[in-house]
Amino acid sequence: MDRGHSHDRQVLTDVLAGFGALVAVIVVGWVAGRARVLGDGAAGVLSRLSYFVATPALLLLTLAEADPGALLSPALVASGGSAVLCALLYIGLARWRWRSRPGELATGALASSYVNAGNLGVAIAAYVLGDASYVAPVLLFQVLVLAPVGLTVLAGSRAESRSRLLTQPLRTPVVVGCALGLIVAAAGWTLPPLVRQPIDLLAALAIPAALLSYGMSLHGAPRPASGEGAGQVWLVVVLKTVVQPVLAYALGRWVAHVDGVALLAVVLTSALPTAQNVFVYATAYDRGTRLARDTILLSTVLSVPVLAVVAVLLTHPS
Repeated sequence: MDRGHSHDRQVLTDVLAGFGALVAVIVVGWVAGRARVLGDGAAGVLSRLSYFVATPALLLLTLAEADPGALLSPALVASGGSAVLCALLYIGLARWRWRSRPGELATGALASSYVNAGNLGVAIAAYVLGDASYVAPVLLFQVLVLAPVGLTVLAGSRAESRSRLLTQPLRTPVVVGCALGLIVAAAGWTLPPLVRQPIDLLAALAIPAALLSYGMSLHGAPRPASGEGAGQVWLVVVLKTVVQPVLAYALGRWVAHVDGVALLAVVLTSALPTAQNVFVYATAYDRGTRLARDTILLSTVLSVPVLAVVAVLLTHPS
């Protein structure tokens, strides 16, 4: 009994540790926004810096060193399938209930399915699973499938000509970064230091800039899930924190037939909160920004007990 309780406490400690740096940088951003040390437009500048410069560099490096074959792993049926189902559930319900427009639907769909795999997911996988590579399939699926589709819809929600809409993916920084990374990986190239080092410096800005921008946006913001859009926020939060991990478990166990640590990895990654990338994307196109901000805050808070429960139930010693 003592060994079981000790294990439970360790799992909870590991989960909380994964959130520590994330929350700390967001708080720094909130303090900076409150003190106005960077000016009134700093949140937008940092968000655009992350979206247009740093995130493409980070994705280029991530995919250049990744194995695209990870997309074909059985775990992808569960992690990718649960994400797609939650996105489609949001689109259907929001379109029926609130008659949301395509841009807002895209932001809500991403917020319902796009998990914080890039920084928090790596930390959780390393602490709880002992191997950060478990997040590779969901990370690749998000940057190669969810992000390009969502960003294309977000960009298309603006009034543009047909030719511009058709070429939008080629002009989307995140998609370009992913494409370049895949080319490097497929060709088996190794980036020379002269090229790699400046990209490394830019990539290092992506996560801190996104977190600081998000923290600044919280200063002076209305109480989360209040006012006219509260229903949509709570729909996204429920889909993200409850429905997605349940679907991932069901698909993983009974469709993909994975078990043990592989099943735990699928459910844990699906239970991660909404990624800050969604706020960056929504801000870049001014579509559903408040929905993204509120969802990230609430899903981050609520995912802590969900992740702890998942880890304890699926790893508890027999």
